[in-house]
Amino acid sequence: MKIKSFLKDVGGASRVTKARKAKFDNASGKNEYTDPINALARELHPGKMKVRITKVEEVSPTAKKFTFEAVEGKLPPFQAGNYVSFSFQIGETKTTRAYSICSAPYQARTGEHPFFEVTIRNGRPGQGFVSTYCYENWKEGDIVIADLPYGHFYIEPLRDSKYIVGLAGGSGITPFYAMAQEIAHGTLDADLTILYGSVSKKDIILVKQLTAVSKECKRVKFINVISGEGEKLEKGDEKGFISRELIAKYSLDGNPSNGKTTFFVCGPLPMYNFVAKELAALNVPARRIRMETFGAPKDISKAEGYPVELIDKVFKMTVVRGVQEDVIDARADEPILVALERHGIATQSHCRSGECGYCRCKVLEGTFFVPSVGDGRRAADKRFNYVHACSTYPTSDIKVRIPILDD
Repeated sequence: MKIKSFLKDVGGASRVTKARKAKFDNASGKNEYTDPINALARELHPGKMKVRITKVEEVSPTAKKFTFEAVEGKLPPFQAGNYVSFSFQIGETKTTRAYSICSAPYQARTGEHPFFEVTIRNGRPGQGFVSTYCYENWKEGDIVIADLPYGHFYIEPLRDSKYIVGLAGGSGITPFYAMAQEIAHGTLDADLTILYGSVSKKDIILVKQLTAVSKECKRVKFINVISGEGEKLEKGDEKGFISRELIAKYSLDGNPSNGKTTFFVCGPLPMYNFVAKELAALNVPARRIRMETFGAPKDISKAEGYPVELIDKVFKMTVVRGVQEDVIDARADEPILVALERHGIATQSHCRSGECGYCRCKVLEGTFFVPSVGDGRRAADKRFNYVHACSTYPTSDIKVRIPILDD
């Protein structure tokens, strides 16, 4: 510390004040403040953005692949395995749907026309309301609202082993296609073996694309597992279901319990239930299992603990937004979120599986049921009656408070 003199040191504060005032007096009247951290955050997570469909391609008799480019600005970076949430207004219904991104992350960063892609399967009768809408109505040139990236279903080198076995069923193959492409491009350091369960070889999603990647890149292996009777198998195909025997066969060193293989699982809920039992029987460490979100149960009456006597009941739900209160019908066999959307009440949602928490709301009165599979609430939320609307079912007349959003 340099000591000048007693008076100069004691009077230092007044000199600093005068200098500070002089800088204010001579400063520009324009607000030139910039915040690089917030600017980066907005680039990484831009929120809802307009994207244009630039290509539609059939990738199976019942599935189409849609290519999107940003209408303005850049696409945010994402990881292979992330998903995108699309917003829809279909009739009076306002809703969202999450679809895994099936293109590789590098494709959204490079080239003259950076893009991302999703593959959507046509919904079966009585199911897949939004999927059917997209499959039948989306066309080149259409502009839709997208919000990305979301999800935790990606390979993390600090957490996962380099040897990955993907267990897929139905549309659950799509995130593995993204991983396979990224590995083939050399921007993801992993070895990936995909076991893809299908009933018939006549309708395998992305089969040509995945076969091509596996031929191009030795680090990617693609195996069809066919369960249908009378199906003609080709070299490399497996017969039956994704059983513990097959899982062990394709694990590193043939030993799924040694922690050297990480298992990624993506498919319909029945497949999750089956595969979870097979992995448990093989003593696979929990830290080596990654399961993607799978949406609300198709039949909530089959969930453990659900009061089946209420399945056909219709309750009254009071929806509180600030000082406004609306009373709507809410069926016992559908999530609170679906009731809100059917009545055109806007609320946040993305994963629709009880995981992300964007649809979090507070139950003020009434009773409800939350299935154990898909209950992503924190302990404090359970204590203070907060729920995720996408995975909560009313079991009485109910009153909920949701955030105020612009319609």
